[in-house]
Amino acid sequence: MIFIDTHAHLYDEAFDGDIGDVIGNAVAAGVTRMVFPDIDSSSRERMFSLAATRPDMFFPSLGLHPTSVNAGWEEEFEKMLGFRDRKIWAIGETGMDCWWSKEFVEEQKACLRRHAELAHETGLPLIIHSREATAPIIEVLESCRHLNLKGVFHAFSGSIETFRILQRLGDWYVGIGGVLTYKNASIASTLKEIPLDRILLETDSPYLPPVPYRGTRNESSHIPVIAAKVAEIKGTGIEEVAERTTGNAVRLFGLPEPCGQRRETL
Repeated sequence: MIFIDTHAHLYDEAFDGDIGDVIGNAVAAGVTRMVFPDIDSSSRERMFSLAATRPDMFFPSLGLHPTSVNAGWEEEFEKMLGFRDRKIWAIGETGMDCWWSKEFVEEQKACLRRHAELAHETGLPLIIHSREATAPIIEVLESCRHLNLKGVFHAFSGSIETFRILQRLGDWYVGIGGVLTYKNASIASTLKEIPLDRILLETDSPYLPPVPYRGTRNESSHIPVIAAKVAEIKGTGIEEVAERTTGNAVRLFGLPEPCGQRRETL
């Protein structure tokens, strides 16, 4: 089975010292490719530097995380645009986070619109971060319908009604990660009604590890645990989940077609 982790921060300092082992563990688990969402200028160089070591495996994005948006966000956005000449595969992660702070809600809306326009200009998908911000994000996407957007709602936790609204606003997938394995996670019941051709697998590593790894650093090698839970909920085999979600990721991000598992490490 071949998997793709569509949301991994392997360039995070949490992986300093053993990144080679982390990559090796992922490959051994069948996770042969990872999409890197961007955060801000504090870690962007690290992201591109790591991506350059394995361009066959790592696929970086360009964006400004909503928790990095403040009164001076436009200057930070311009710094981001200075990397437009790099090879990127998505725009984001962007979006809104009203759990972290409601101080810069309007700035987050404006920044999300700029990302949407950039995604339209480049023809790339958006990676959307949404935390207690469904209504304002939908408001922005409604105003951007003419841009024919596509992308993924990372760590999707919305209702089936929210999912259906998104399908009317563009070509949207949902990212499913370790939260699915948590006791009483609401996404488990919603997932029953979301078709497999709209699902992507992700870890958000080093964050949000699945059961039984809660309390430890999350890694891309945990993707099969998430896939197994998806298979259980959908009443199908993990092989089908691997094949369908990998195909979804290839189509959305324009990734190279899989050509078998690699066994090398750094």
